[in-house]
Amino acid sequence: MSDFAFGQGYRLPEGEKFQKIKFELINNLIIIPVEINGTELTFILDSGVSKPILFNLSESDSIPINNVSEVTIRGLGGGEPMKALSSKGNAFKLGMAKNYSQDLYVVLDRGINFSTSLGIPVHGIMGYDLFRDFIVEVNYAAKRIKLHNPKHYRYRDRKKEQTLPLIVEKRKAYVEGTVLMRDTANIPVKLLVDTGSSDALWLFPEPKKGLEVPEKNYEDHLGRGLSGDIFGKRSKINGVRIGDFKLDEAKVAFPYREFFQGMDSLGDRNGSLGGEVLKRFNMVFDYGRGLVTLKKNGNFNDPFQYNLAGIDLQHNGLRYIAESIADVNGIVKGDNGDSFGNVQILLENKTRLSLVPEIVVSGIRAGSPAEEAGLKEGDVILAVNGKRIHKYKLQEILKMLNEREGKRIKVLIERYNRDLLFTFVLKKVFDDD
Repeated sequence: MSDFAFGQGYRLPEGEKFQKIKFELINNLIIIPVEINGTELTFILDSGVSKPILFNLSESDSIPINNVSEVTIRGLGGGEPMKALSSKGNAFKLGMAKNYSQDLYVVLDRGINFSTSLGIPVHGIMGYDLFRDFIVEVNYAAKRIKLHNPKHYRYRDRKKEQTLPLIVEKRKAYVEGTVLMRDTANIPVKLLVDTGSSDALWLFPEPKKGLEVPEKNYEDHLGRGLSGDIFGKRSKINGVRIGDFKLDEAKVAFPYREFFQGMDSLGDRNGSLGGEVLKRFNMVFDYGRGLVTLKKNGNFNDPFQYNLAGIDLQHNGLRYIAESIADVNGIVKGDNGDSFGNVQILLENKTRLSLVPEIVVSGIRAGSPAEEAGLKEGDVILAVNGKRIHKYKLQEILKMLNEREGKRIKVLIERYNRDLLFTFVLKKVFDDD
């Protein structure tokens, strides 16, 4: 139990039992505010990461870091290992929770940038050290985390909750569950609990165990790791069961093994539970006792989300747009809450010139409705179904593009300084059995 000692780690002030932290839930990821050496930053809470990793620093960021040496690290993805700085003795602060001796890595590759696909600035990922030092209550429904001092936390018998074993190995946490494949009996699996994955369920193909890619599948971009993009097959299975909780017709991905090259042996791990499953519960993680408590929340019965259009989007800097206006005086400087800004200037009280985020197609799935309609990677999105997209956040635009099966989608894009209109109908990614 020495690994969970309350020595060089995070602490709350004497007498404080817990610290509440509000978070944003974007693309099933938990986004939390973190202060590092006096600088306020934004991190993904990633239970699958060991030490905090800092990236996406711009010239305007000024962050002093301590006791630096150069190292090489590798993450998920098909790219090469990357150079990073290892830094010791940094001051981390989350509300009243403080750690004055936190190790971290700083990735030097400017290409590592999750901000463009999330729509808000994100500076890094962190996880294990918080889960080690606190009992961490994650309320996905209220978008709130409570960091409990383990000395003061008391378990209570509550209805509709279930406490299960949590296996903590090499700074990562796992649960045991069961997957219900299409043509085989229920299969026991050991799954990484990965709040840093926006996906639902990942399984590693293992035919001898019965973990085979279903016949109905398609190749897809599954996400991006620190070492690059991750591809695999996407499908669905009859269900997944964790404890007494069962999710039917579960969305599943089978990542290609080459994107795990260079990682430590996967051992007896069979896959991962990501944010699209985890957000259906309010959870209490107790790494010290090896326990996790689950309770259904209002997201539990939400349908699994598929990329029906087949389009990936990302921010690509800023662009000017001009709009006619009437009866507005003076100079307007507006901010609609988007972290990337929306600055507006009036020209002779007749035209409003706005600097807004530019949204581009960053990827497109072969055989998807969008590809068949003629959309291409690099197209700049101007409007969806007649709505100018600069008024919406990135995740709202993606929702418009994937509203429901059978929906007709009209997308206005700019390509080589020409405006083009494309129309397609969203269709099921899998036919009914």
